[in-house]
Amino acid sequence: MSIAITGTGSFRPSIIIENSYFNKNTFLNSDGTPIDAPNETIIEKFKSITGISERRYAKKEFNTSDLGYLAAVKAIENAGIDKETLDYIIFAHNFGDVSQGKIQGDTLPSLATRVKHRLDIKNPKCVAYDMLFGCPGWIEGVIQANAFIKAGMAKRCLVIGAETLSRVVDEYDRDTMLYSDGAGAAIIEETEGKGQLLSHETATYANDEAFYLFFGESYNKDIKEDRRYIKMYGRKIYEFAISHVPQAMKECLDKTGRDISEVKKIFIHQANEKMDEAIVKRFYRLYKLKTPKGIMPMTIGRLGNSSVATIPTLYDKLQKGNIEGHSIQKGDVVLFASVGAGMNINAIVYEV
Repeated sequence: MSIAITGTGSFRPSIIIENSYFNKNTFLNSDGTPIDAPNETIIEKFKSITGISERRYAKKEFNTSDLGYLAAVKAIENAGIDKETLDYIIFAHNFGDVSQGKIQGDTLPSLATRVKHRLDIKNPKCVAYDMLFGCPGWIEGVIQANAFIKAGMAKRCLVIGAETLSRVVDEYDRDTMLYSDGAGAAIIEETEGKGQLLSHETATYANDEAFYLFFGESYNKDIKEDRRYIKMYGRKIYEFAISHVPQAMKECLDKTGRDISEVKKIFIHQANEKMDEAIVKRFYRLYKLKTPKGIMPMTIGRLGNSSVATIPTLYDKLQKGNIEGHSIQKGDVVLFASVGAGMNINAIVYEV
């Protein structure tokens, strides 16, 4: 018996926001001064760095828990399981249910509880809780599900990653163009012949790095509303990620005893195309190798950065043959890795 991902599902909101949508924005520096460049130039530079040409926003009637529920339904169906046999529902997010136009996130009850309620699961021993771990939250949820199963506390878990970042962005901040909405989910269970989780690695850096991502005021100093938005020190995050994530990936792979040549795909948090490429390049450099072609499938160009949802959505799309030029076969070794607020880093090596 081994611990495997036996079903996946994702939900991509229907509202497509192209880069041209932001032509009307007034972009400001953090001190409130105007950026000395036309919007066309700002957007073009943004696209060249991040690779993002469009992103998805949720309809106003959908909250984060709704997206998570829709992804969970697909994962349960894909795994072919009875929902009443779930021992845990772990829901990774960062801001709770933020209704459109509201300034406060709602986490009472937890989003995992809301999903259990929507699924109409009667079993009280199906435990539902939320995971707050920045963008690496879904991977950490999988690691916890693995631990529960190994400890004999569970046999089957549902791990969800969902976010509606479009509701916590500052329209005056260029970084607003990064973020999107979405959800991904997976069933993790003890099974035979359906794959196996080989190793994992997690770290938290909470000294100078603790507030690289934070909640801050709008860059428009004339706004008096007491409201906070997602903010980040992009250059510091980039330097942190390319310095620390490759080593964590290497340590995770080395634990398995597998050779790097066996790694067929790397599923990395869809944060920024250039940053992701730099992380993978440095990972292979640790083995004195060049990055193989086609090793890293990407969805950021069309889906943007949906935080905890990016990796489960990416894996679900590839599993179902929906990423052109990429596929995985039974027995392939793949690597998951993420970085985000905390600053947290984690990785998983998985045999499909």
